[in-house]
Amino acid sequence: MVTVLVVEGMTCNHCKAAVTKAVEGVSGVESVDVNLESKEVKINHREATSIETVKEAIEDQGYDLA
Repeated sequence: MVTVLVVEGMTCNHCKAAVTKAVEGVSGVESVDVNLESKEVKINHREATSIETVKEAIEDQGYDLA
C-alpha cells in the first residue's frame, strides 16, 4: 500500500533525514521517499500499518501535516 502525506515545515536535508528516520521507525513501513519541493512524504507500507502512528511520528519531529 502507498500513502502520500503533505508535511509542512521541511526545508533542508536535515528535515528530510529526520522525517525519513521517524517514519521508518513505524512498524509495517517498508520504504519512505521524502520530496522537499512538493512537501510530500510517500510511504510504502503494509495494509495493517497505522497511518495515525506515522502522522504522530512526523509531528513528534516538530513538523505539521497539511
